[in-house]
Amino acid sequence: MVSIVASVDLPVDEKLTIKKNTIKGQGSGKRFCLLTGLHGDELEGQLVCHKVQERINAEPQNFHGTLDIYPALNPLGIDSITRGIPAFDLDMNRTFPGEADGTMTEYIASKILQDASGADFALDIHASSIFIRELPQVRIPPEFKEQILDFAKLLNMDLLWVQQNTSVQENSLVYALNQNKTPAAVIDMGIGMNYTSAFAEQLTDGIFCLLKKMGMWSGAAIEPRKPVYSDQESDMTMLVSKTAGFFVRKVECGTRVQKGDLLGEIINPLEGKVLVQIKAPRPGLLFTMREYPIVETGSMLGRILNEGN
Repeated sequence: MVSIVASVDLPVDEKLTIKKNTIKGQGSGKRFCLLTGLHGDELEGQLVCHKVQERINAEPQNFHGTLDIYPALNPLGIDSITRGIPAFDLDMNRTFPGEADGTMTEYIASKILQDASGADFALDIHASSIFIRELPQVRIPPEFKEQILDFAKLLNMDLLWVQQNTSVQENSLVYALNQNKTPAAVIDMGIGMNYTSAFAEQLTDGIFCLLKKMGMWSGAAIEPRKPVYSDQESDMTMLVSKTAGFFVRKVECGTRVQKGDLLGEIINPLEGKVLVQIKAPRPGLLFTMREYPIVETGSMLGRILNEGN
């Protein structure tokens, strides 16, 4: 059943409307919220919303409880391929918990938070920017690790990242949900302005693993992969460009690299020269990798989860 979560008037006889689809099964009183689209240029979650409903529609007798799906929390951003809310230059994931009597964006944030609060678990799906590809990962605010970790381990992701990064900091949707005693985590995977079918399938498998554990799914579910775990900044090595140029990637995101492995080269197309070779400074899992080739000094090229010296 499709319903309206929030609706506000726009200047020229139009409305900004946020909708959700509620699927109700039999038996279990549990509720799961699947949210995505806070950033209008992050589309990986759209495909996951479809795949989850596709599986439930194929075996409705195996679904129990309530699933609320919010595919477009920033519909204006999605329509205009804009990360934030158009014309406001505002990151919607910095507006929570919002304010019912506040500005348009504060009001919308308060209505989303009110509607999703009280669920047994909520999952906010994000993608990376158009520049960087991320391996499927769960991001968890450190303050709420204990109430989230057992859920997160079932999601079939490659990495559990417990750190105070931007997607889970104060004023984010997930932080506000956890403050409201609603266990919630962020998924970050793939790349902006596109989708990755394999990642969507991987997360969908994980969601059904979690639903099964929660007693909300009695159909088949895979055994989830065991994710790599990180809760220290020292676990990570950031790769940053030391010159401007054209970055040529030599390995794919998700590769386990050894110290000294060639990860890429920064070239000068004008003179046909290799300016810099980018080599792994230590062994580990390359879980972030640059996709967009134009780089400046200081541009991120990747991140390695350290697995040795």
